[in-house]
Amino acid sequence: MNETLKVEGMSCAHCVNAVESSVGELQGVSSVKADLEKGEVAVAFDNSQTSLDKIQETIEDQGYDVV
Repeated sequence: MNETLKVEGMSCAHCVNAVESSVGELQGVSSVKADLEKGEVAVAFDNSQTSLDKIQETIEDQGYDVV
């Protein structure tokens, strides 16, 4: 499954790395790419192993808002 999430609060390369690292560690996530300029995070994942809710929760745990 592929989803692109609108994320607010990312302002630097550290933010991008924090989001990509934390989401990338979730079981079932095959790729994650944060776009700082667009304020988006594109995620490819197996929804039998993780959920969109879990991905959103992981991003929010890093201090960013999924809108």
